[in-house]
This record gives sequence, structure tokens and C-alpha cells, in this order.
Amino acid sequence: MFDDFVRTLVKLGVASLILGSGLAYFGVTADKVLREVGLTPEQAMDLVRRGIDWAMPNITLGAIVIVPVWLVMYLFRPPRPRIGIDGRL
Repeated sequence: MFDDFVRTLVKLGVASLILGSGLAYFGVTADKVLREVGLTPEQAMDLVRRGIDWAMPNITLGAIVIVPVWLVMYLFRPPRPRIGIDGRL
């Protein structure tokens, strides 16, 4: 599962790099896009900070409930059969 997550992050990074390079070739910059939307870089960063300030307490509160429930379910689930190197049980 962790490998899939890392693989997805790498794919997103490569796709972003390719698209960003293509946009830069045509003269599109983040500053121009923000100006077109009507934001300054400072306003955009302020929105990001405000979003994080809102989300972190809610994530923490949810984790206080979710993590112990997940841990109990993980500890009490039935054992899975182990598969050997040759693919047999």
C-alpha cells in the first residue's frame, strides 16, 4: 500500500514537471495565472495558511477518534494466511 502511495506521488511529480515545463515554454507563469484570477502571491499564501489553520484542528479532532478505533479493529481482526515465497500457503 505504501509503495502504491509513493508511486502515485512520483507520477504526480513527473506529470507536474512536464506540464510546468510546457507551460513555461509558452510563457505561462504562476504569477501571471494568479494575476489573471485576481490574486497576489501574498494573498494566495494567506489563503493557504488560513486553510491549514482551519483544517489542522479538525484533522486532529478526527484522528483522536479514528486512530484508536482503527487500532482496536487492527488488533482484533482474524489473522490472514501467510503466503510463502513460492506462492503457496
